[in-house]
Amino acid sequence: MSRNEPITELEPHFSSDDATATPWEVARERLALAEVYWLSTVRTDGRPHVTSIAGLWLDDTLYFSTGQTERKAKNLALNSHCVVTTGCNILEGLDLVIEGEAVRVKDEARLRRSAEGYAAKYGRLFRFTVRDGAFYREGSEAEILVYELVPTTAFGFGKGDSFSQTRWRF
Repeated sequence: MSRNEPITELEPHFSSDDATATPWEVARERLALAEVYWLSTVRTDGRPHVTSIAGLWLDDTLYFSTGQTERKAKNLALNSHCVVTTGCNILEGLDLVIEGEAVRVKDEARLRRSAEGYAAKYGRLFRFTVRDGAFYREGSEAEILVYELVPTTAFGFGKGDSFSQTRWRF
């Protein structure tokens, strides 16, 4: 289910002559299949902070979690604007960049659905219980905050025989 279909644009200055824009449906599938994402946030002094995260692409929204004392949670508490990337580390394939605002999820139904999605995607590595507006690992009382990132803008960088830069505006 899509919240809204984006406007898709190919950036010709950064694309091969034979390039075509990557359809949003292709990007959406890659976002759902990715196992590792990179979250970029901003520290209070303006310096960037980047860390790898596990995430869940569900209903055109990226869900991710963090402990409340972790740097990314502290950064998001002061500046919710962030960027998430995923892709490959070779000059072939599709790299994706999502820009938006991370908003804390406290709704129990959405948290349960996200917890089920994490378990289905990552297995035992990420099994959570839901209570009091947060995730908890089995046997732990440490609260795990859950965020959703709904894209405002996204980019796709196609690499291989042809290079392309696609922008999606939501």
